[in-house]
Amino acid sequence: MRPYDAEAIEAVLADKAYDSQDLVAYIESLEAQAVIPSRKNSTQPREIDGELYKERNKIERFFGRIKHFRRVATRYEKTARNYMAFLHLASITVLLL
Repeated sequence: MRPYDAEAIEAVLADKAYDSQDLVAYIESLEAQAVIPSRKNSTQPREIDGELYKERNKIERFFGRIKHFRRVATRYEKTARNYMAFLHLASITVLLL
């Protein structure tokens, strides 16, 4: 069983490190768009949606900001419940700043 709703996935955003034909085929089997730029040495370069790929940068910056909270970066919390609670608190703090 999948831990997510495959029908809710519209696109998968990733960097060049995830450029693999198997991964792209799996994403397309979920009827989602693979927004993964091709590597320079790729024999079959793919066209990607540049505007959608820019959204990936926002996600990367958000993760960088929540890692400034030492408890999130080092996982001080012993239980998943407490860690998730602090992750929510850090996310709210970042979004309010």
